[in-house]
Amino acid sequence: MKAQCVSCWLLGMALILCSVHTRSLRRCLISVDMRLIEKSFQEIKRALQTKDTFQNVTILSTLENLRSIKPVDVCCVTSHLLTFYRDRVFKDHQETSPKVVRRISDIANSFLYMQRTLEQCQARSQCHCSQEATNATRIIHDNYDQLEVSSAALKSLGELDIVLAWIDQNHRETSEA
Repeated sequence: MKAQCVSCWLLGMALILCSVHTRSLRRCLISVDMRLIEKSFQEIKRALQTKDTFQNVTILSTLENLRSIKPVDVCCVTSHLLTFYRDRVFKDHQETSPKVVRRISDIANSFLYMQRTLEQCQARSQCHCSQEATNATRIIHDNYDQLEVSSAALKSLGELDIVLAWIDQNHRETSEA
């Protein structure tokens, strides 16, 4: 009887420790006001989307895949998405409107800040990348590469609200969990 109680207690403790460990790997807290980033995007969304000539094409066709990302992969996918926007989309986009350039610059600076936060988590080995997470972001890159660079950048900027909502949802839950 005593051995059963000890076994049950050990099993319970193992489950609790695994749950805590999974939550710690799940996400890194990103302390950025997503509402400000979303506001900057909303101010330029119409201007971007009216220039988009590929209305029936999407770069983020993996939106369903983003929704199915496992909790332990959220940090990795977020990092990959931020890097994608920082290194490709923001750099590839050619814009003539000073207002749009300012807003994109604001968003890019926020992404850089979030990227640095995630790099600190990666340094503490809290940002795991599974094959599924890598595949989900690779599909986004492949979709981007199928369009001409300026069209792909414009399309990706027009879809930024999807990325912002996904980041907000997945990183806001960290503080609530």
